[in-house]
Amino acid sequence: EAARGANRPLSGRFRLGVIPTVAPFLLPKALLNLRQDFPQLRLFLREDQTARLIAALKSGALDAAVIALPYDLAGLDYAFVTKDEIVAATPRDHPLAREARISPEALKDEELILLEDGHCLRDHALAACTWSSPTGAAESLATYNAGGGFAATSLNTLVQMVGSGLGVSLLPAMAVEAGMIADGAVSVRPLKSD
Repeated sequence: EAARGANRPLSGRFRLGVIPTVAPFLLPKALLNLRQDFPQLRLFLREDQTARLIAALKSGALDAAVIALPYDLAGLDYAFVTKDEIVAATPRDHPLAREARISPEALKDEELILLEDGHCLRDHALAACTWSSPTGAAESLATYNAGGGFAATSLNTLVQMVGSGLGVSLLPAMAVEAGMIADGAVSVRPLKSD
């Protein structure tokens, strides 16, 4: 296929996997450009969690995948695409909404709503929230909110729960930039970094 397509780059069948926390924000514009620039490309999309996408890559069911790093990619080639920040989301009238930047430590006593287990955004959000304890040891939000009361299956549900006042959350900045927080019920602030 590569030899036949050498004079026609990006033509034929291409099976692409994408994690659901990236797909709606990265794909629409990219796919429109691909369709215009490479009309012979037959793109098949699969939206799924990272572990299943990696398994599909290794079995040959997918040609490529867009995932969030870090992740064990042993045996796979990969390329960095873009970096995205994690931001804090609170109900509009929450005391933390008055802050210019929110300290990860300030979130440890809050009702934290995250995506359910299996979504890499959950792990990345918790990993983004670390600080040094008074003894100098590293602490993480995961220690304080490991068994939170609510878990969402999608970013849309998560944002609606925050907007309803059920708790606070951590979101990818690309989702916010794409207009996910449009109704004004949710306040978004960057995280303070050490």
